[in-house]
Amino acid sequence: MSAIAREAALDVISIGRCSVDLYGQQIGSRLEDIGSFAKSVGGCPANIAVGTARLGLKSALLSRVGDEQMGRFIREQLEREGVDTAALKTDRERLTALVLLAVEREGVSPMIFYRADCADMALEPEDVDEAFVASARAVVVTGTHFSRENTAAAQRRAMRIMKQSGGKVVFDIDYRPNLWGLAGHAEGFGRYVKSDRVSSQMKAVLPECDLIVGTEEEVLIASGESDLLTALKTIRALSPATVVLKRGAMGCIVYDGPIPDDLEDGIVGEGFPIEVYNVLGAGDAFMSGFLRGWLAGESLETAATWANACGAFAVSRLLCSPEYPTFEELLYFLEHGSEHRALRKDEAISHIHWATTRRRDIPSMMVLACDHRSQIEKMADRAGADRSRIPDFKVLTVKAAVKVAGGRPGYGMLLDEKYGRKAMEEFSKHPFAWLGRPVELPGSRPLRFEFSQDLGSQLVDWPVDHCIKALCFYHPDDEPSLREEQLAAIRRAYDASRRVGRELLIEIIASKHGPVDDHTIARAIEAVYAAGVKPDWWKLEPQANARAWKNIEEAISRNDVYCRGIVLLGLNAPLDDLKKAFMAVADAPMVKGFAVGRSIIANACEPWLAGRITDEEAIADMAERFGALCDAWLAMRAPIAA
Repeated sequence: MSAIAREAALDVISIGRCSVDLYGQQIGSRLEDIGSFAKSVGGCPANIAVGTARLGLKSALLSRVGDEQMGRFIREQLEREGVDTAALKTDRERLTALVLLAVEREGVSPMIFYRADCADMALEPEDVDEAFVASARAVVVTGTHFSRENTAAAQRRAMRIMKQSGGKVVFDIDYRPNLWGLAGHAEGFGRYVKSDRVSSQMKAVLPECDLIVGTEEEVLIASGESDLLTALKTIRALSPATVVLKRGAMGCIVYDGPIPDDLEDGIVGEGFPIEVYNVLGAGDAFMSGFLRGWLAGESLETAATWANACGAFAVSRLLCSPEYPTFEELLYFLEHGSEHRALRKDEAISHIHWATTRRRDIPSMMVLACDHRSQIEKMADRAGADRSRIPDFKVLTVKAAVKVAGGRPGYGMLLDEKYGRKAMEEFSKHPFAWLGRPVELPGSRPLRFEFSQDLGSQLVDWPVDHCIKALCFYHPDDEPSLREEQLAAIRRAYDASRRVGRELLIEIIASKHGPVDDHTIARAIEAVYAAGVKPDWWKLEPQANARAWKNIEEAISRNDVYCRGIVLLGLNAPLDDLKKAFMAVADAPMVKGFAVGRSIIANACEPWLAGRITDEEAIADMAERFGALCDAWLAMRAPIAA
């Protein structure tokens, strides 16, 4: 068995820079004029770890982060992406590196590195565990970490271990003159400064490599030469490695033998003409795609094609690692292409990207809904209570849900902005799986949003894992003008959700405005999809029979194989009726759970508001009802899981 195909716990370990990128969100602005930033994992090796994980490789990052919020962000995000962080050390003396970036114009992205005595540059040989490195098929070393004695020694130790264990050494030249002390702080985007010191360091690395990847400028610095042909021949004289020459918009050329006098005679993968939106991070996406093909034993032409495609995704989107494609997304693009030169504007591809990079898997949803506003206001008025007490009651509903959940997965809540802010603060203290927040004006038909019809302006303030819930009283036999207005509002909610990166749950209630048969809700769902909306979740009322549920599931499957699923709503039904509704979906696998409110909270709400029961009594009553409903759901689902 060849070394590249040998069995291993990991496919690839990348070593080196690990930072938080702060990307300016105003495109076409100088960095001086940027007003807001988007945060993501950055640094060449960290980007490669994420990129390869998204493409299906078992990847790991060997580096350091600080013992602070930015370091924890990197660790948590890598783990969400499936990157092994066992070799990611926490440095309690140093801060995590930061980078500020902007897209000023095509091909020009000023950046400032905040890396003074940063955590990743404190990497030591002792951080390189022999057994861990030997467990991988390949290790990626990167240029910047040869700029200091300690980090260079750490990378060389990893290279020795990898060679001794029969694996492959990959060298991403990754030359940043600024990080070698060859340019000023304002020159972070600079790509080339000739330096004999840098060249001598890099030339010493080349003989130990199996794959060398770099741009034209990086090939020049690694070889110490002044023209490209001579540079490649110098590299070949030092190393038998496969050499990949990145050429930006022209794709790449791969040299797997003698360097030809005509450099165009190398191996070329398929290219993809797209708009260049942001060049930063494209090389790391490219490397991820190449490694996916190379380590899978694909031909070099295929590896180059996959690399070019991944680079195309990166340059057509704003951020680095969050924008890299998943393998499913890549294969779709390779098969179908895109009519858009700006891939970020391709709705089909963007939906695959969104759906295959969701923050967490949620296979089960047992939700206590306390997002009611008008209904609880009426209870307060009947009780003669001041409405200012409503927020405190909603805190009690969270405590009831906590009591039932007991830290187990699959539990969540619905809470509203109007009265639920204190409850959200309580919610954030506990390990729930999900929080949904309504945006509809209660009772509105056609659908109106509660605080502003400019929904996007509200959503930017939400935590990234909060889900938008939009309730629409929609019946497929409504007057055409009403249907169009309803669907337009749903589409606005969808566009806003995708713009700000929040999940969307669409709740459809048809029974209050017309007769419902086995096809009614399926027709409503088809209409929503026809409007170009692909919600993450559906919240639907119980159906009369299994045929209706089958029609619903078929409608969803035809339109969106990535839909997370359906949750049942309660409509204030008695608990026994809800338990019967659960049994009706025993053969409906898309129904992942329920979101029930008044059936659970109503018995405690009005008496508590009136001062007739204590906090503890209210919590106990709601916990008993919610717990009984959860037990019924789990009992119904247990035979299916078995």
